[in-house]
Amino acid sequence: MDYRFSDKLATLKPSAIREIFKNLTDPSIISFAAGNPAAESFPVNDIARISADIFANTPVPALQYSITEGYTPLREAIAKRQKEIFGIGKSVTNGDAFNDSTIVVSGGQQGIELACKAFCNEGDVVLCENPTFIGSLNSFRSNGARTVGVEMGPDGIDPDALERAIKENPRVKLLYLIPTFQNPSGITTSSLKRRRIYEIAKKYSLPILEDNPYGELRFAGGEIPTIKSMDTEGLVIYCSSFSKILSAGMRLGFVVAPEAIISKMAVAKQGEDVHTNIFFQMLCYRFMTECDLDGHIQKIRALYRHKCGLMLSELEKHLPKEISFTRPEGGLFIWCTLPEGVDMNAFVKEALARKVAVVPGTAFNCDTEAPSHSFRLNYSTPSDEQIVEGVKRLGEAARAVIS
Repeated sequence: MDYRFSDKLATLKPSAIREIFKNLTDPSIISFAAGNPAAESFPVNDIARISADIFANTPVPALQYSITEGYTPLREAIAKRQKEIFGIGKSVTNGDAFNDSTIVVSGGQQGIELACKAFCNEGDVVLCENPTFIGSLNSFRSNGARTVGVEMGPDGIDPDALERAIKENPRVKLLYLIPTFQNPSGITTSSLKRRRIYEIAKKYSLPILEDNPYGELRFAGGEIPTIKSMDTEGLVIYCSSFSKILSAGMRLGFVVAPEAIISKMAVAKQGEDVHTNIFFQMLCYRFMTECDLDGHIQKIRALYRHKCGLMLSELEKHLPKEISFTRPEGGLFIWCTLPEGVDMNAFVKEALARKVAVVPGTAFNCDTEAPSHSFRLNYSTPSDEQIVEGVKRLGEAARAVIS
């Protein structure tokens, strides 16, 4: 049968990371390719206790249909926490701003897709950091949008390059950013650049989709205001998730944005899944209000501080000096760059031959045909022993391809 797939999906490639997962059935392979939270970060006992209580005392609401926007107590708890921690929903000039509202989505990924559906027509442009999260790139592309990258520096994208990209792409509809502990680079955009980026977006009336799934995972450095906290015009769509602080498998995310935008996203969501899993929404609300969420996050931060520090020290020890790498202050990822002229794909294959999996940098390019000399490492998932042994093998692979 010759299937005639839609134009939107005909040229779309599967996530390189998901494809790598399919090949990790060999238990001897050390994977630095995932983006999973550490297994020891899951609050299993509290989740088990709350789950049992829900099914013992309120089973029907947990098993019944619910409203698209999400479980009202959870939405209120999210709004309260985001205002207290990140200054979101609190205008710089006049109190609560532009009737911001919250919608619960099935993971931050769905929030990104719904924002694209709300704004982008076929052929419209989404400006992105380059490199950026492959899941977002696939969401934009599957909705018919064209992705155009703005190159990253050590403290975020260049605002002047951003303004040039806006002028060069008259059909630009969204600016997508992961300004805090960016995936894949681990880079955090400076406060000064965030302010300039926001002022440029305001100048051109360009909505910003601020993706912040790692914001609560800071383990070094000082807090930097979210772009959403700077928003006085209703330009910023703020997307985040419970995947990295509670459970990735629950698929619970949320979006905070002006009511007019949330209303459109709710309509789009009704055509996808009607509403996010209500049992997990109830469980998440109970965890937020009955357990020590802040204490739980502090434990995760300490865990990732250790894991990141260990990986960085091993990289310094084993990688050739010609390879540079970022030093994140939080999040899950380190971005390594090979010297010019070294074949990145050859390095990835050499590493896999030594039973170590990394993600090639090409997976994160806005331009699918563009080359890359970089690769992404994850330190949250592997054990300490795997980090030590895996980085040693990476050093061996690097010396083999560089020589």
